[in-house]
Amino acid sequence: MLNIDPSELNSAQPIKKQKFYQILYVQVIFAIVVGILLGHFFPHTGEAMKPLGDAFIKIVKMIIAPVIFLTVVTGIAGMTNMKKVGRVAGKSFVYFLTFSTLALLVGMLVANVIQPGSHLNIDPATLDAGKVSTYVDKAKDSSVVGFLMNIIPDTVVSPLVNGNILQVLFVSILFGVSLAMVGDKARPITNLLQELSAPVFRMVAMLMNLAPVGAFGAMAFTIGKYGISSIGSLLLLVATFYITSILFVLVVLGAVAKYNGFSIIKLVKYIKDEMWLVLGTSSSEAALPTLMQKMEKAGCEKSVVGLVIPTGYSFNLDGTNIYMTMAALFIAQAVGIDLSWGEQFSLLLVAMLSSKGAAGVTGAGFITLAATLSVVPSVPVAGMALILGIDRFMSECRALTNLVGNACATVVVARWENALDAEKLREALDGKPKAS
Repeated sequence: MLNIDPSELNSAQPIKKQKFYQILYVQVIFAIVVGILLGHFFPHTGEAMKPLGDAFIKIVKMIIAPVIFLTVVTGIAGMTNMKKVGRVAGKSFVYFLTFSTLALLVGMLVANVIQPGSHLNIDPATLDAGKVSTYVDKAKDSSVVGFLMNIIPDTVVSPLVNGNILQVLFVSILFGVSLAMVGDKARPITNLLQELSAPVFRMVAMLMNLAPVGAFGAMAFTIGKYGISSIGSLLLLVATFYITSILFVLVVLGAVAKYNGFSIIKLVKYIKDEMWLVLGTSSSEAALPTLMQKMEKAGCEKSVVGLVIPTGYSFNLDGTNIYMTMAALFIAQAVGIDLSWGEQFSLLLVAMLSSKGAAGVTGAGFITLAATLSVVPSVPVAGMALILGIDRFMSECRALTNLVGNACATVVVARWENALDAEKLREALDGKPKAS
């Protein structure tokens, strides 16, 4: 017979509260500040920290493929209605196309109003095209045909090895649909994959402890190599881009969020850990695994999260699209080329295609810009040399805007599909998520 003190049954174990310095985003902020100081005062040492940032990004990319595969496969396999998969994908792409195009328009309109490059008066003949030749070569891979070939893997398992997000998503959807169609016979496999998810996401939590090291290395390298002073002459472009991106999030995405019953400000606060991580590493991929976890905890069904976020990382790039039209018009203004509205809309249409074609290409922001300019002869591709030095400083803002855009898209599409637990979303955004 067990001798249990009844008082022990009623006494709940106190929840151990994290100390201030143990909170991940606080550690990342501290690492970013230290990295900036080191890069500024000891630039050569700061440049030498580059392997730390690169190693962390590589570690995160190592885990992205299994996270996407397990989330998408188990989510779809649990669906009884295969039409729902098509509906979620269709609604996602309608959302992506609408707001990606709107972001391109916003960038174009702001560049016309502010005209950040009009005061530079640079002779195109003095530009060094050699500095951007590498990006132009990579841009050849971002054609629409190249994109279609890029999405189909060599084998079923090769995406899990090379980490191509689009290919992982393609194979995951096919496998998930196959499991769902097989039905009860596939239940042991589905259960195994669901059990496997627990240790994989535990691994994600372990790896995220390295985030401050990665943020420190990436920021020290950026400041050490390019220097804070390198943005001085191009400060108007950088400031314009940052302000435009912030307003896009607060006004455009804010209106979408309000219409769908949540606050964009609260959503930003909810994903603040991921945003600080992105700020430190300049890579939105660094936050992909934990963002998927958080959106599930916020009441979005796993199947929706698994489809919307990985697809959005390739097709819903609001920050990148604002940057593309703004940077293209900046270059035209800087070299004294007056583009007509017809030419500007032609540039916008090309940007719409090239932004999709560069999905999955490393360094997509700058490479997509190269792809766009290479087919718009009015603006010299060599003009990209003007912004090469500050592109790293703008990449943080691109990645942050993309991250918020994809989080917002996930909630909206989940709501459209009646796959959103409004109560869990409210509690998560209020800072009181239920333990799962």
